[in-house]
This record gives sequence, structure tokens and C-alpha cells, in this order.
Amino acid sequence: MTTANKVTIFRILLVPFFIVQVIYYNRTGNAVNWYCAIASFFAAAVADGIDGYIARHFNQRSELGAILDPLADKMLLISGIILLSMETRYFVRIPLYLTATVLSRDVILIIGMAIIHYTGTKFSVRPHLTGKIATVLQMATVLWTLLKFKPAVLPYITIPAAVFTGVSGLLYVFNGMTHLNAHPSSGPTTPQQP
Repeated sequence: MTTANKVTIFRILLVPFFIVQVIYYNRTGNAVNWYCAIASFFAAAVADGIDGYIARHFNQRSELGAILDPLADKMLLISGIILLSMETRYFVRIPLYLTATVLSRDVILIIGMAIIHYTGTKFSVRPHLTGKIATVLQMATVLWTLLKFKPAVLPYITIPAAVFTGVSGLLYVFNGMTHLNAHPSSGPTTPQQP
């Protein structure tokens, strides 16, 4: 359990706190819950940079960290996008097309990874530039909505976010299919002679 992994676990523990604060603010309009939601989101984002810095500069990369770090990012972003796309009096809603695109991509990726694991194919997921851009735009969407900036600008963030999310998902699917096609189990089965 490295220091970087402890910071990542702290980020994961911030997610339920963030969720509760957003839900309470949506229900009551209490500004304290709003401030706590913003603070927890910012703390998780800053901790993301800290654990990455520690892992790189102190040689604390680990297999556990390779799993926990993207998991922490996904939990925070997906919970924020889902919560802020719900009906509320206090936030501008994140468009459902972005929510549907993000969720669909991640479900397809999980199913694809399960299939690849089942076939015994060795496949390492390498992030594409489009995926990194999609993550930055998703983060910007959540922050823009949380901070209640100008609603008219939001589509200029959410539309590119949805496009890059969809394209990155297609690239992952294409790469996964390429690896599966190269695996012997993907070929036709020959009937056994009696």
C-alpha cells in the first residue's frame, strides 16, 4: 500500500461524500451543501494530481494503482454527470445525450474487457488522446455546472465532450476487436472426428 495508493483511496472515499452533498443541495437548496460539494470535487481533482505526481517521482507505480486510479476518476465523473443531469431547481441540467454517451461507452468497455479476459487474450488498455480530451471535457462540464457559470456556454463544452467520448469508445472497441480477431479462439471451430 503505497502513499500514492492511499491518496487514491482518499479520492474514492470523497465520492460518496460528494454525492450526498449534491443530493441534499438538490433537495433543500442549502448553500452549505453546495459549498461542500464543490470543495469535495476540487479536493478529489487536486488529489488526482498529487497521487500521479507521487507515483511518478517516487517510483510508486503499482498494479493496484493502475486499477484504482482510473476507477477513482470514473466514480467521480460518472456520479457528477448523472447527478447533475437530473431535474433540479438549483443547477442547469447536464444534457442527457452526454450522460447516455458516457454510460454507454463505459458499459461497452466493461463488457469488452470481460470478453477479452474470458478468451485469455492479453490486452493492455492504453489511453488515447481522444479519451484524455473526453475526460478533460467531462470534468469541465461538471465543474461548469457545479459552479453555476453561464448556462449558454454549456453546450459548447457538452457537445465536444460527447463527440470525443463516443470516438474514444469506438477506438477502444476497434482495438479490442483487432486483438480478438488475432486470437486463435476467434477462428471457426472444426468438428471433431468420431
